[in-house]
Amino acid sequence: MSTVSAPLVVFLNDAQTYTLHIVPSAEALAELAAKAVVFTAQKALERRGVFHWALSGGSTPRALYARLAQAPLASQVPWEHVHVWWGDERNVPADHAESNYRMAHEALLAHVPIPQAHVHRVHTELGAEQAADHYEAELRAVFGLDKAPSEQAPHEAARPRFDLILLGMGDDGHTASLFPRTAALHEQTRWVVANPVPQLNTTRITFTYPLINAADTVIFLVSGTSKAAALQRVLLGAWQPEDLPAQGVAPFTGKLMWMVDAAAAAPLSSDPSALAREAIYRRWG
Repeated sequence: MSTVSAPLVVFLNDAQTYTLHIVPSAEALAELAAKAVVFTAQKALERRGVFHWALSGGSTPRALYARLAQAPLASQVPWEHVHVWWGDERNVPADHAESNYRMAHEALLAHVPIPQAHVHRVHTELGAEQAADHYEAELRAVFGLDKAPSEQAPHEAARPRFDLILLGMGDDGHTASLFPRTAALHEQTRWVVANPVPQLNTTRITFTYPLINAADTVIFLVSGTSKAAALQRVLLGAWQPEDLPAQGVAPFTGKLMWMVDAAAAAPLSSDPSALAREAIYRRWG
């Protein structure tokens, strides 16, 4: 594994802390993220005997999934106790080339002994609205929360607490399928919604902030020069979650990590003093 720079502790609005890990390459990013998944899974299994993991779509996580499907990491996860979900899904059939489910299945799930009943794909064949309703009902059933989300404040409401939610970020600052200036950004009670995305002329099914921010750990994976400008705006720019939805991810009590490669981090690493007030050192075992 390539040497990983020490993560920096940075502060978001002087309230939400997160760690930023900058690694030399996309390959090192996949390796670091894969080890983070194994570490998080093992800790969750020690605590509760089950690991609930929400996967991300897009191109960046594919290399991570492929590493988890191979030795030695594949044998380090007790797959029979893992449940996988998707933080968002395109409104396409499960076998479509653009399906997040299909990508994860080809890269990882077809190669590890995870029970089929633990693979919770979004049933897009129902249509976007019904698929979102069905997914929320499935979350409620599997997590043992058979009541609808409450009208309490977001941090007080009972909702699924994922052990790990993996997220990516688009070059427009979107994450999951929470796109700039779309209706889902304002959702306060639903966990999963069908979100119309006019800029793409489509509708996506996505987790909402109330569900994402209830997680124990959230990890962003960001790779490539095309993401550099957006990453700089999200981490160092003005607070504009309506325009930069990734800024809206701020776990209520959980941990937030950004794992990025050098290409994406170029505008940041040129002035590390703008990011950090102190440094911490952590390695994944």
